[in-house]
Amino acid sequence: MDLEKPAREGPEARVDLRKSATEPAEWNERNGRNGRTVPAVRREPDAPEGCLVVAIRIPVRIVVLLLVVPVRMVWDALVVAGRFLNDVLFRPLGRALLWLGRALFVWPFVGLWRYVVVPVAKALGWLGYVLVVVPAVWCHRYVLTPVGHAIAWVARGVGAGLGWVYSSVLTPVGHAVMWVLKGLGAVLAAIGIGLYTALAWLVRYLLVVPAVWLYTWVLAPVGRAIVWCGKGLVWLVRTIVTGIGIVLHWITRILLVLPALALWRWVLVPVGRVLAVVGREVWDALGHAWRVAGYVSLAVGRFLGTLFRWIFVEPVRWVYRSVLTPVGHVVRDAVLRPAAEAARGVGRATRQALASAGESVRQARADVRRMLFGEPRQPRPVDRREPSDREARTLGSSTTALTKD
Repeated sequence: MDLEKPAREGPEARVDLRKSATEPAEWNERNGRNGRTVPAVRREPDAPEGCLVVAIRIPVRIVVLLLVVPVRMVWDALVVAGRFLNDVLFRPLGRALLWLGRALFVWPFVGLWRYVVVPVAKALGWLGYVLVVVPAVWCHRYVLTPVGHAIAWVARGVGAGLGWVYSSVLTPVGHAVMWVLKGLGAVLAAIGIGLYTALAWLVRYLLVVPAVWLYTWVLAPVGRAIVWCGKGLVWLVRTIVTGIGIVLHWITRILLVLPALALWRWVLVPVGRVLAVVGREVWDALGHAWRVAGYVSLAVGRFLGTLFRWIFVEPVRWVYRSVLTPVGHVVRDAVLRPAAEAARGVGRATRQALASAGESVRQARADVRRMLFGEPRQPRPVDRREPSDREARTLGSSTTALTKD
């Protein structure tokens, strides 16, 4: 894309050439410590532009800039408004809708699945196991298996009987039948061979020999004559079609192709080049105007932001810092903290009163239980093998078994 841009003339071209000539030197100065140098390379200027391009460029850029600046400012205002709405309205609204959707749709179904469907499914599975699987296993083990064994034993007996019948009765009968059939087959084969030989001799001398003679002396010469006539007819038709095609070709070339070529070469191509130059300049002008409009829109936005800051934000900040903060501190120290201390004192007194009332209620309930049911039974001491606390073994006393008097 950079190679297709038109070359700039005047001071811009001189600045570009000067910049391209000084860039290697600056790079050598920055990187001279490492001993690396780059030879100065002079960039060749692009091809000169025509007067039409130079005459079109400035007016087109001025008109496009005047048209694009309002569009760019409106676009930047819409972008800022969209970001503000997204941060302030759409994102919290989306989160609220997401939470509401979870509360209305996801959590009820999760609770239904966890506390209704899964227990019911487990109960149904246990019921099916008890009512279906266990009876089926019992039936297979104690009913179907003995019946199947009995049926298999009967089937083995029947199979043994059928095998004896096959080997002792059916096999000799089958051998006899096969011997008879082989004899009949030999007789029928001899008769068939004789009939085939006679029919083959009749077909050869009654059909094949006359057909070969008819093909050789009648059909082949007639076919060759027909093929020669067809080739001549095809050659004649091809010659006629070729002549007509040549005539139509020259007529089409003279009446259509040459005028269309002249129209393309001398009218459409120059007009297309002009339109291409105009379109390229309009596109470049749109790019420059969009960038310039961006700077203008940025400056206007900063000005409006600064104006809004000094008109609204700074006074509000000054009021907050100079008026509301001291008033809030005074209210906090003079009103809120004493009120909080008083509320905490009232709470402590209330808790103590409630604790005393609860203790009194417990004592009264214990007294009533004691009057109605008497004193509770005390646990009896258990006779342990170890001595009691008073008679425990010690090393520094004479109560042990060895030192006891």
